[in-house]
Amino acid sequence: MASSGEDTSNDDDMPPAAAAMAVGAHLLGFSDEILLHILSHVPSTDLVLNVRRTCRKLAVLCLDKSLTHTVLLQKDYEASEDKVKQLVKEIGREIQQLNMAGCYWLSGATIEHVARCRSLVKVNLSGCHLTSLRLSKMLSALQHLRSLAIDVSPGFDAGQLSGECKATLSRVRELKQTLYTPSYGVVPCCTSLEKLLLYFEILDRTREGAILSGQLMVGQSNVPHYQNLRVFYARLAPGYINQEVVRLYLAVLSDRTPENLHAFLISVPGSFAESGATKNLLDSMARNVALDALQLPKSWLNGSSLLQHMKFNNPFYFSFSRCTLSGGHLIQRVINGGKELRSLASLNLSGCVHCLSPDSLLRKAEDDIDSGILETLVASCRNLRHLNLSAAHHHSSEGPGRHLCQLLARLRHLRSLSLPVCSVADSAPRADRAPAQPAMHAVPRGFGKKVRIGVQSCPNPFSGQAGPQPSSVFWSLLKDVPFLERLELIGSNFSSAMPRNEPAIRNSLPPCSRAQNVGDSEVAAIGQLAFLRHLTLAQLPSILTGSGLVSIGLQCQQLQSLSLANLGMMGKVVYMSALSDMLKHCKRLKDLRLEQPYFSANAQFFQALSQCSALQRLCLVSRSGTLQPEAVLAFMAHCLHVVVCHMFTGESLATCKSLQQSLLRSFQAERPALNVVIFPLLHEGLTNVIRDVPMVHLDEITLFKSRVAEEPPNLWW
Repeated sequence: MASSGEDTSNDDDMPPAAAAMAVGAHLLGFSDEILLHILSHVPSTDLVLNVRRTCRKLAVLCLDKSLTHTVLLQKDYEASEDKVKQLVKEIGREIQQLNMAGCYWLSGATIEHVARCRSLVKVNLSGCHLTSLRLSKMLSALQHLRSLAIDVSPGFDAGQLSGECKATLSRVRELKQTLYTPSYGVVPCCTSLEKLLLYFEILDRTREGAILSGQLMVGQSNVPHYQNLRVFYARLAPGYINQEVVRLYLAVLSDRTPENLHAFLISVPGSFAESGATKNLLDSMARNVALDALQLPKSWLNGSSLLQHMKFNNPFYFSFSRCTLSGGHLIQRVINGGKELRSLASLNLSGCVHCLSPDSLLRKAEDDIDSGILETLVASCRNLRHLNLSAAHHHSSEGPGRHLCQLLARLRHLRSLSLPVCSVADSAPRADRAPAQPAMHAVPRGFGKKVRIGVQSCPNPFSGQAGPQPSSVFWSLLKDVPFLERLELIGSNFSSAMPRNEPAIRNSLPPCSRAQNVGDSEVAAIGQLAFLRHLTLAQLPSILTGSGLVSIGLQCQQLQSLSLANLGMMGKVVYMSALSDMLKHCKRLKDLRLEQPYFSANAQFFQALSQCSALQRLCLVSRSGTLQPEAVLAFMAHCLHVVVCHMFTGESLATCKSLQQSLLRSFQAERPALNVVIFPLLHEGLTNVIRDVPMVHLDEITLFKSRVAEEPPNLWW
């Protein structure tokens, strides 16, 4: 960089090649430590196959152990078959940790090259194409492996695993297994397990319509070795078959509880009845172990005194999602009467409608929370980094310092936060807020629609009502927790048309009345969060123009994923103009999910979206919505990094199939990872999609769910 007195008048006239050399010279002038830090942000395939070949110094640095010991290919959508093979050929012997999770576009033959990485200690192959025979061949060569993540798909046969493979599995200490078929997978072979993570994604019926049963596991080896187990985690997708299969895994635990167990977590949507075996297991845990992390099905906790007898050591994660846990029980049985819990990093109270109220379970939605309970919680858990209070009505009473936002502002270490929309409304209407306009005046300014004379168009986000108001409690909260990286504002009664863990409901409940006090100015306040990476806004009925979105686009330059659902009046898309202005500034946005009835995905929308140059994944969910196939094709041709394009609208099946085939035919050759699903969204919502679209094709952004404190931090990779 030139000094202040140096003449730089000729810089603009410098030839491009000379300019590039000058930049390179400045870059190579940094210390090796700084250069290694910069290079750590470069995808491994580019690092080894491209950057390494630019000069001698970078050739040495790119092969530094700090860069080659851990290789991350997850979400590296440009990692083609040839690139992965060449990468393994050049640095395979150096790789000790390899993450290929979700590399669905790579063939089994390419995945098999992992066997050449003989020094591997940890490998994640979740979402990769693997047969029993290929897995056997691969693991037979990885004698140093201690951590493994795989999928167990229909057709898996543990009998095809070789003796060398089973020897490797016997030394594995950490196993993450995603089940798409009733099976024990490789668990019985892992005799040294210390951490077991199980994800149950089994559909109740096969594609042909046959009903599945856990009885298919009868005759398989059913003696999992849990004696050294420290962490047991099970996450179930909806369906009775998943519950039936997980009971078989738990049966062994009920006979003898591992002495070193310190984390026991089971996440089940809906009800999951206790059995005699699970009661014995819980009683044994209460007597013999002290836990650091706990999550149980709501039916196991509701009405029981289990928490009163559980012992906790230095807890770092609690999840009581959907439980009827009262505020009194929370303070007395979990926090031990206000005992300081410095170790607690993550707390999930989503759907716990009584958790901030006294012991009475007769609380109505419109009743105020007990600020004393929340104050005790905040004072005891000052180091909380992840907090989820969504899916409940948490209304604050009037009085200085008693509002939920004012109390949460004391949690200065927060990095992710999920709140119901009604909880951030001021206790009483603010003097600086104009009364809500009647619906007839909230005229949408959508693409292709004329604006009525006399109706105010989208205002400047920093003027008048649209800008963040310093007197708002929500504005003050965000000012005091400036390092938030993930924020969710989800209406208490919000129900997605395509949910992850709940049944799709056609007629959802109306928004909470207090949510009517949360509008564009509150959304604009989010612009204070300079480090925000992930944002979800769902069911905000008082969005009039969406002008607050522009503020977010301008100021939240780190934003990578955005999910918007049911903003403003249902039946009208009122924020299209503001959204298009916002997208101009979202240069780092990778994921966009829009769920809005009657959404018109037309040429102007896709033209605005094309300005998000880093966009990789797009999901549009719109009952009675429309799309223009030509606009979609033009958008995909312009945005070269988009590999996931999922659209569920009111278009006909013929239109959807034609567009899907056109996209695959036009772009799949140049984008091997291309994942396109275009499908009509009928009244039964997700039901018809699952019936005709395999779940493996539905990306993680497709199905709506709250992600704050969903799992313990650092559970896996």
